[in-house]
Amino acid sequence: MSARTENPPLRKTTRLRRLLDSPRTEFILEAHNGLSARIVEEAGFPGIWASGLALSAQFGVRDNNEASWTQVVDMLEFMSDATSIPILLDGDTGYGNFNNLRRLVQKLEQRGIAGVCIEDKLFPKTNSFIDGERQPLAEVEEFCGKIRAGKDAQTDPDFCIVARVEALIAGWGLDEALRRAEAYRRAGADAILIHSKQSRPDEVLAFAERWAGRAPLVIVPTKYYSTPTEVFRRAGVSLVIWANHLIRAAARAMQEAARTIRETESLLEVEDRIVPVKEIFRLQGAEELAEAERRYLAGRGRDTRAVILGASRGEALDGLTESLPKVMLPVAGKPLLQRLVETFKRQQVNDLTVVTGYRADRVQVGGVRRVENPDYDEHGELASLACAADALRDDVIVTYGDLLIRGYILDDLLDADAPLTLVADTRLPPRDDPQWRDLLWCTARPETPWPGRARAVAIQSRLHESPSEPPAARWIGMLRARGAGVTWLVESLGRLRRRTDFARLGLPDLLACVLAEGHPVEVQLIHGHWMDVNRAEDLLRAADFARDLPAEWR
Repeated sequence: MSARTENPPLRKTTRLRRLLDSPRTEFILEAHNGLSARIVEEAGFPGIWASGLALSAQFGVRDNNEASWTQVVDMLEFMSDATSIPILLDGDTGYGNFNNLRRLVQKLEQRGIAGVCIEDKLFPKTNSFIDGERQPLAEVEEFCGKIRAGKDAQTDPDFCIVARVEALIAGWGLDEALRRAEAYRRAGADAILIHSKQSRPDEVLAFAERWAGRAPLVIVPTKYYSTPTEVFRRAGVSLVIWANHLIRAAARAMQEAARTIRETESLLEVEDRIVPVKEIFRLQGAEELAEAERRYLAGRGRDTRAVILGASRGEALDGLTESLPKVMLPVAGKPLLQRLVETFKRQQVNDLTVVTGYRADRVQVGGVRRVENPDYDEHGELASLACAADALRDDVIVTYGDLLIRGYILDDLLDADAPLTLVADTRLPPRDDPQWRDLLWCTARPETPWPGRARAVAIQSRLHESPSEPPAARWIGMLRARGAGVTWLVESLGRLRRRTDFARLGLPDLLACVLAEGHPVEVQLIHGHWMDVNRAEDLLRAADFARDLPAEWR
């Protein structure tokens, strides 16, 4: 007996034909390159409209056949490779006469394109919304011959040719539109697209009523966009094309980002309002490549992990932490720890270990591994870090659990290539402020132009006397160790655990020990855009901080 096999997936051509023949109204969305095509598929659309206007625009040329058909087909190949859903090409007039269309159909089939829509205007075409009534139409018989040639050229029986009727656009009236549509149907067109530039759907609905379902009917409601979709369903429309909205959305977003960057001469105002670079990597399929590297290239593809210290109660918060640990205090509707975890996950740091202690049972955040420091009330930060010693390997970020940061801070830290990197703020609090702690001395001086990165010299610690000169920055409680840097931390942690005062020591003492050994420690300098929560008034500031983030981060 032969082994049971699953049915092979439907060809893209078959899936497009089923959309056209569907008893219900279906919807497809415009895309103009591989990235936008993948976005359309991820949004759940069953098909893609490869818009002539959008394809021309992404090349930076006019919708007048200024992009050659070979350039269009090359882009379609990327779009087809990036997706599994069918693509219907807006093929203008077929890029020439019947012979051009025959060759176009052959090339589209070779690249897995499911169908082509051709319009009954003359080559080179002009966009229908630019003086459409002045544009001449092709002779009916000539266009019918083009349809027959295209159908004869296809080898896949389900490849679809949609005939687009421009009579309403050109002002030739409903009767002429119906006459042409019927001729095109008889010539072999698989569907009819009736086009209109009116702001109301009246003439399209009149066409649909008189067409009476003789063949699948396709519409493009770009101009009559306010029409309720139910109207199209009642009219028996087979397929609705949202024809140019991703290219228009992209243009608006790029204009705003470019203007903001130019005006501010900075990226700070846009970075948290656009997708992170890692989202582009995801859309490009970087994860699959990373998995392939792990499979085929030994020693490649290790991920960054993070250890979050969240064992303390936060005594200075008084009654606020009577029943909750500090990291679970709500900030604008979300616990502190939840916000920090989401920040890591947005940067694809998914291997997260949280060290709990006080009211460990109340630490309820998904997507993390929890380890407990049972002696949190007698032992401090270093004891908590020791509880997560198994996570101190390869490439690890260690951070306090009460931090709020802007996304670019973590992004920059992930770009660091030094063995050990600290994040420090050049804004120093007043000397009489309780936050006058975790002070850092480094090679950057206050009078130096913005340095970005520097080399650490010393950090405020119980174990060593601080330098006499003023500090340059304050460590925010976040570091990244890679390779040798992890070894330095682990070895220093081992030495400190043998001290009788180990229970009183914190992370700055560990870093001071590393520096005392002469190891190079890089500093990533920032200027604000973070905060920690230590006092009741900090919670109010934290809520304001969270509200300033983009909506998708709140």
